[in-house]
Amino acid sequence: MYAIVKTGGKQYRVQPGQTIEVEKLPATVGDSVTLDRVLLVADGEQITVGQPTVEGAKVQATVVGEGKARKVIIYKYLPRHRYRRKKGHRQLFTRLKVDSIEL
Repeated sequence: MYAIVKTGGKQYRVQPGQTIEVEKLPATVGDSVTLDRVLLVADGEQITVGQPTVEGAKVQATVVGEGKARKVIIYKYLPRHRYRRKKGHRQLFTRLKVDSIEL
């Protein structure tokens, strides 16, 4: 069984027992999180596609940890104008362990 979930502007394919990293959520370690924007649920041979979401479908997950992703370097450069700017960014994320998928 798996589901396609939308959170933080991105879509994730999740299965029970899987650990995923999503955009930072307002939850602390150990909290239970419900992801209710489920776009698709596949249970064996039956596939349910939402328009845009599947009614009544939820994914239960537990917050395992938080952190920062690898640094992304932003470099701006204009030749012949002595213009150079270097900047870095580390995106915050929340690590979730998927507990169950409910229809």
